[in-house]
Amino acid sequence: MTDRQLFEPYALGAITLSNRIVMAPLTRNRAGVGFVPSELAAEYYAQRASAGLIISEASQISQQGQGYQDTPGIYTQAQIEGWRKVTDAVHAKGGRIFLQLWHVGRVSHVDLQPNGQAPVAPSAIKVQTKTFVNNAFVDVSEPRALELDEIAGIVADFRQAAANAISAGFDGVEVHGANGYLLDQFAKDGANTRTDAYGGSVENRARLILEVTAAVAAEIGPERTGIRLSPVSPANGISASDPQSQFDYIVAKLDELNIAYIHVVEGATGGPRDVAPFDFGALRSRFRNGYIANNGYDLELAASHLTDGKADLFAFGRLFIGNPDLVERLKVGAPLADFNPATLYGGGAAGYTDYPALADATGA
Repeated sequence: MTDRQLFEPYALGAITLSNRIVMAPLTRNRAGVGFVPSELAAEYYAQRASAGLIISEASQISQQGQGYQDTPGIYTQAQIEGWRKVTDAVHAKGGRIFLQLWHVGRVSHVDLQPNGQAPVAPSAIKVQTKTFVNNAFVDVSEPRALELDEIAGIVADFRQAAANAISAGFDGVEVHGANGYLLDQFAKDGANTRTDAYGGSVENRARLILEVTAAVAAEIGPERTGIRLSPVSPANGISASDPQSQFDYIVAKLDELNIAYIHVVEGATGGPRDVAPFDFGALRSRFRNGYIANNGYDLELAASHLTDGKADLFAFGRLFIGNPDLVERLKVGAPLADFNPATLYGGGAAGYTDYPALADATGA
């Protein structure tokens, strides 16, 4: 098998992708008033529609779920209509796009929360990390533990957000169960010290992530449902004493739901792949459908892992920022452009929609 097979179609759940290259979700903090996707967002995503699948930037399922300034939501009619412009633009270019749904849990700030309330979490444990609010990076706020009778409302918010995403024209949704956000917080004992049905054992700590995924799949179909996991990433101060047993169990249960894919951050998010011992092959063996591999991939490593059957699809993140036509560049072996770190978060077209495609950059 050669890297040529990375650029061949792949059947994922209810849709067929034009290739096996996935655009990973990338937070860009450019939503407009009401946390509606900006007018530029449609152009930004359409420029990258040659990806086999685009997974959108994470979008909060409620105001309570927001953790950063100017991130888009998917809980109001205006947000649905804003996202419709994005999906229409991507589909017009022949692309496929899923919406990533998140609730950040304790990774938030009171200035973003309804009525200035404390962020919520499985347990009242403040994490040493920062968020972006009021145009600055600041420490997150002290959280409060969710009451048992509040948890069903979180599940309902995910379900409604999934329905809204389909109304907005998305091909499916990805549940954000990674990177130290709410569902990951429940799954890992470094953040979850509950003693009720959602804490303690492997099974109890997996309960919320599985309930949410089951609710989303029931709402829009398992074939249009995926989930992102990061078993050993320390992102946002998260930790677990038993990641292998925890995620072996979670993935086996996700397989029973017959969802379209698992999207796995292999190692530390945006960092080393060998941050901690973990058998990712064990997750692969427990899941019958698509496996999207993420973290530190280049063309050579992706081709090698495809040949070895370690993954089906490969997610690239920041490379898509400066290279809107990343798929074509990889296919022909063209040079890859850098991106400007100063324009990653917030702002307008600069560093967002003004990166040229290869033909434009070379004058071809």
